[in-house]
This record gives sequence, structure tokens and C-alpha cells, in this order.
Amino acid sequence: MFRLRPLHRNQLYLLFMLLIFSAGCLPGKDSGAEIRRIAEPYALELLTWELHNCLAPAAQGSDASVLPVSPESLSRDIEQALAEQKIAAAPPVRTRLQPPPLLLVVSPRERILYSDRLLLQPGLEISRIEEVESAIDAIGLSSLVVKIGGFGAAYPAIVSPSMPLKNIVEAAVEEWAHQYLALRPLGFLYLLDCLGFSQDAGVITMNETLAGMIAQEIGDMVYRRYGESPLPQQAGGTADGFDFSAEMGLTRRHVDELLAAGRVDEAEVYMEQRRIFFNSHDFPIRKLNQAYFAFHGIYGQDPGSASPVYGQMRKLRDASSSLAGFVDRVSAMTVYAELEQAVDELPR
Repeated sequence: MFRLRPLHRNQLYLLFMLLIFSAGCLPGKDSGAEIRRIAEPYALELLTWELHNCLAPAAQGSDASVLPVSPESLSRDIEQALAEQKIAAAPPVRTRLQPPPLLLVVSPRERILYSDRLLLQPGLEISRIEEVESAIDAIGLSSLVVKIGGFGAAYPAIVSPSMPLKNIVEAAVEEWAHQYLALRPLGFLYLLDCLGFSQDAGVITMNETLAGMIAQEIGDMVYRRYGESPLPQQAGGTADGFDFSAEMGLTRRHVDELLAAGRVDEAEVYMEQRRIFFNSHDFPIRKLNQAYFAFHGIYGQDPGSASPVYGQMRKLRDASSSLAGFVDRVSAMTVYAELEQAVDELPR
């Protein structure tokens, strides 16, 4: 009988992870030929890049100076925290600090939909980024090139060194969590979506939200090891009373209303006005459009998300006696209705 658990100690397992995640970040089947043509000069040569990442020694130019420990020690600290929570580190946690690829996100203009994504080379100049976005926008779509904090579709996982320590720790945990979940039903469905076999949006949000919740809990444990106390979770307010989360949630709801009414141009004018408004309150946003909300919308904790998934998962986590039990339960789900049912069955 095939046994999955011992594979994480086998080099073939690592090769399997490399190949499966390389495939998982290829453009989906719905990617338009025109989008690929526009992005091609700056597209990531994924297989070559990942093979170099996997086989090369520490990447040139990586910066571990922001950590009180090496990336290797960080990986071990994460594994120890996982062990304390009785979560198997399979695959083993491996982290490399270097700039991750950029992510090109595409949405229709008339509705917010995470319809396509392509990986671009890390470190592209802003002029090149805007060139790609402008060309895609010109064919009637909404696009955004995102600087992501980490990239788990590689082994070791890539984490950007240009973030605060707490964000680096959480990103390292989150990228490992995606690798862990890919071998479970929920994460495997997300992998299929990346391959072009479209899944329900609820499943995608569940996977991203679960990975984020794992990252927060385990990340806080690791962060404390470095003599730091995680800041309490806040609603996004600032010293001057500006509440980013509330304002962004309001923005998302109004944009949805305008698009549902077919008032696309009005929605885009409104989003630009709100972008200027956020920037005036020291929340710099380079581009606020349908693609922005499509990307941020798959993370249930994000104020730009309209999904109820995080609130539902939070209830389920609060009712669970352990993080491991919560993760096992949610990662076994295959449809959003299972999450709804689980929450409905909680004691009142």
C-alpha cells in the first residue's frame, strides 16, 4: 500500500514537490494568448529558475541580515513550533531569503474575478511593470503586477528579505503551509486551479485563508523566540483615527455595487478617487482596480476581501481545541458548503 508520510525524508519527495509546484504556477488554461504575448518579454522561466533555486547554494545577493538567526535556523525554529503543535513538518521547512517573482493578476473590468495570473521576473523596473499593465488594460481587461512577500511554489520556499522581521517569519510559515496543504484535499484543489482546472472561488479563499491562519499562529510562536512580542491584532486603525480596514471594506462593497449595476466607468473613477484618499492617509497604493480586489479578495483576512470565509474559519478555530485539529478538519474539505455546515453545527 502506498504510504505518503515517510516520503518527506526521501529526495524523490523533494523532486516531486519541485515538479508539482512548477506546474502549479504555470498560466492557467484560460490565459489569453494576448496576455501571454504581452507578458512574454518579462515572464519568468519557471523551470530553470526553480532548478537553480533548488540545486544552487545560498543565492547571491540574498540578505539574511534582517534576521537574528540564519534562514536555516529560522526553518528549524518553524519546525520546532510545528512539532509543539503536533503538526508534521512534511515537507521539511526550507526557506531562502531573496526577491520572489512578481505576480501579474488579471481580472475582467465588469466584475471582480481572479481570472488569470502569470509569474514575472523578480526586480522588474516600475516602467516595465506599467508597460505590461497598460498593454493589458488596453485590450479591455484590468491588470495589476503584485510584489508578493513569498513564493511557496519552489523548494526551498522564497521569502522577500525587504520586509519587517514579523512579516518575514509569517511569510516563511505561510509558504511552507501551501506546500503542506497541497498534499491534502483542500490544497490539492487549489493546485488544480493553478493548473487551469477551475475550482469554486470559496475553495481558493479557504486554502489561502487557512495558510494565513497557520502563518499567524506559528509565526507568533517563532517571533517570540527572538525576544519579540507580536503586536495585538488590530482593525487597521492609525494614531490619527484613520481605519484602513473599515475604509477598504467600504470601498470594496461600493465597487461591487457599481459593477453589479453595470456602471464600470463610474466604478473605476471611484477606485482612483479612493486610491488618492488612501495615499493621503499614508497607505500607499500604486493602483486600485478590479485586479487589486481580485488578488486581495482571495485572502479572507484582507480588508479588500468580500468573502465571509475568514469569519467562519475564525469561529471554527475558536471552537477547536488545537491548531492541528483545526487544520486537519479544514484541509480535508473539498467544497465551501462543508465549511458552512461545520460552522452551522457549532454549539450556539
